[in-house]
Order: sequence, then structure tokens, then C-alpha cells
Amino acid sequence: MEAEAQAIRPNLRIVLKLSGEILSNVDGYGIDRDALTRLADEINALHQANAEVALVIGGGNIIRGETFSASGAARTTADYMGMLVTVVNALALQDALESQGIDTRVMSAIKIDEVCEGYIRRRAVRHLEKRRIVIFAAGTGNPFFTTDTAASLRAVEIEADILCKATKVDGVYSDNPDLNPDAKLYKKLSYDEALSQNLAVMDTTAIVLCREHKIPIRVFNMKTRGACENIIKGSDIGTLISI
Repeated sequence: MEAEAQAIRPNLRIVLKLSGEILSNVDGYGIDRDALTRLADEINALHQANAEVALVIGGGNIIRGETFSASGAARTTADYMGMLVTVVNALALQDALESQGIDTRVMSAIKIDEVCEGYIRRRAVRHLEKRRIVIFAAGTGNPFFTTDTAASLRAVEIEADILCKATKVDGVYSDNPDLNPDAKLYKKLSYDEALSQNLAVMDTTAIVLCREHKIPIRVFNMKTRGACENIIKGSDIGTLISI
């Protein structure tokens, strides 16, 4: 497969999309130090394998803008709150990575100069070339866009080789595997199949961006130890979405 051929070359540039829930405790809320450490271990393995690693993290462990809006808050306000939460998660992840000796930069789409760098594409690429892990925070900086879309946008901007989306299941299924034991796991899908079947793996804008710029998407289970490292070594885990 094309993505597998890319996955074994040196200096693979990867964007890893993480949900905020990955950082949470067993109740799915907040930031758990043990969860942070486990995640940092996985990312460190990517770093040690000479990948250029950029991360995009959500904020669902604390607040989701869309959900908060449904409770009565103005959607724009709720979305900005959600963006700020991703900055909190990014700083926590930065701390966990730097405790393992990994040089890390947080770059926010919303200017918070006292806390982290503002996002500048050329500077982000330079950080990656210098073997720093870059964490993109605050989504796209605009309301009404998901962190999935932010991940796809950043992948396009930095010319990533692959976008990997970490989930709590083994890949993309035909139905919710928690509710339907007969749900089929897809090993490979085209962008158009993922869109036409409405499989809800990522939002439509995110998939379309990757399709237009021919960036493959690998969906996998982050709870599988060593999954990230195996992906860049060419293992056919999870689901590949490509041409």
C-alpha cells in the first residue's frame, strides 16, 4: 500500500489526532497523570523512530463546544471555550513529554503569548525539522470547526505524509461495535466510501481536505501498546483511508 511504503522511510512526518478523552480518568473526565504518562511513552516511541511528530488534541475530557451549546450557551462562545480547553490539554501533554526529555512546542491558533507560541506554519515546520514535537492547540482558531478538521488542515499545511487518528476501537466499523457485535471492521476504505457510507470516523470537511491533498488517514486503537510505532514501521493495523 502507498501509505505503508511511506511508513518505512526515514523522517516520516505524521500528524497524530488525539481525543481529549485519552487523557482522562476512568470516568472520561479531567486529566489523569497515569494516562498522560502512557500517552507520552507511545509518542516517545514515534520520536525515537525518527518520525517528525505533530499532535492535535481535542478537549472532550473537559468540555465540548457543541455539547455545551446544546445546553443553551451561544455556539460561538461554547466553541471558543472548547478551543481554550485544548490549550490546557496541550500544556499537560507538553509537560509529560518534556519530563521524558523530549523538546516540545505548543502552538495555538489563538494568540496566548504568555502561555505558548502562536501558530505560524513556517515556524512549525522548522520545529519539526529540528526534531521537536509540535502540539497544535485551539483547533483552527475559528468556531464551528472540529479538531478533526484542524488536524486535517495542519496536515495539509505542514505537508504531512500521513494523518493518524487515535480512537478507542480497532478502526472504522460498519456500525458501532459496542452495540452491534456483528459490525464489520474495514481494513481499507477510499475517501469517497468513508463519505458516502457516513461512517462518522471524521467529519466531512476533514476527510475532504485529506482527499483533495492525497493525505492518507490511518484510524487505529490508541489503547493497543506500540500501535503508533507499528504504524510508521508499516504494520497494517486499524483502517487505512486513502485513494
